[in-house]
Amino acid sequence: MNKFLIKFIIFFFLLTNQSISEDNIMILKLKDGDVKIELFEDVAPNHVKRIKELANSGKYNNVVFHRVIDGFMAQTGDVKFGNSGSSDFNLDMAGMGGSDLPNLNQEFSSLPHDRGTLSMARSSDPNSANSQFFICFKPAPFLDRQYTVFGKVIEGMEFVDKIKRGDANNNGAVTNPDKIISFKSL
Repeated sequence: MNKFLIKFIIFFFLLTNQSISEDNIMILKLKDGDVKIELFEDVAPNHVKRIKELANSGKYNNVVFHRVIDGFMAQTGDVKFGNSGSSDFNLDMAGMGGSDLPNLNQEFSSLPHDRGTLSMARSSDPNSANSQFFICFKPAPFLDRQYTVFGKVIEGMEFVDKIKRGDANNNGAVTNPDKIISFKSL
C-alpha cells in the first residue's frame, strides 16, 4: 500500500509540475519557423502577466521587428505604431509606442542577458516598460540588472537568427522589417 501511495504522489507531482511549466510556455511564430519561449513568472510576474495578456489577445500579431542590431538584439512589441496590419502603422514611429495599459515598474533580477534572453525595452526611466521587448542574439552583460529579463528562447533560436537586420548606421532601424506572425500561449 505504501508503494502505491508513493508512486501516486510522485506521479501527481510530475503531472502538476509539467502543467505549471506549460502555463509559462509561449510560441512566437516567425516567417522561418516557430520559437518556443519559457516565461519567468517567478522572476518578473508583472511583466510576464503583461506579455501573456497582450500576446493572448492578439496584440503582437503583425508587429514588426523595428530595431535589429547584428550581434546584439532584435526589438519588437510596439503594438501602437509597429502593427503592420493596423491603420496606425507608422514604421518611422515604431519603437515610440506601447499599449493602452499603464507602464510597468521594473523587476530587475540577477538573470543575465544571455543569447536567447527576452527582456523588456524601456526609456531612460526604469519604470517605463510597457509592451516592447527584445531578444538577445549574443550575451549582453552590460544590460544586466538594468532591464527586466522575463523569458528565454528554449527552442527555435535559429529562426530568431534569421530576422532581417537593420541599418548599423541608423541604430538598427529596419527597412521592410520582418514581423511577428503570431504570439500565444502553448
